[in-house]
Amino acid sequence: MYGRKILSSIKVALNHTKEETAMKLKTILTLAVLCFTLTSVTTAQQSDDHEAVRQAVLDYVEGIYEVQPERIERSVSRELAKVGYWREKDGGTYSESRMSFEQLVEVAKNWNKKGRVDPKTALKEVVIYEIVDQTATVKLRAHWGIDYMHLAKKEGKWL
Repeated sequence: MYGRKILSSIKVALNHTKEETAMKLKTILTLAVLCFTLTSVTTAQQSDDHEAVRQAVLDYVEGIYEVQPERIERSVSRELAKVGYWREKDGGTYSESRMSFEQLVEVAKNWNKKGRVDPKTALKEVVIYEIVDQTATVKLRAHWGIDYMHLAKKEGKWL
């Protein structure tokens, strides 16, 4: 009699363990599916943002190369705060140069008007360092040098 009670207790314990194990597996599987789904949605959004940031930077550089100021107007914030440093060819000290949105539009109208560079072969290397929520950090290598940019997502559009 005592032996049957022990066997019965062991069976109950084993069944309980099987049920617990099954429940744990269901929970783990559910969490894995949920994580995969959320990751897929996030990855798709990141991919869309990545391409939109890249296109905004290409509009900037190609707008200048191809003498298309309208590309600057659609892809650059009117609050542009562009700062560059240059020095004379004789190696003098560096000078700071600031540029407004309006000045950049004028550059796009005139910089390559006489074919200074071939737009098809001119350097335009875009490296996106990071995209976080509403901001992106990008490096552009162009004919004139390197531009480091911070873009913002405003009303769903990267500028």
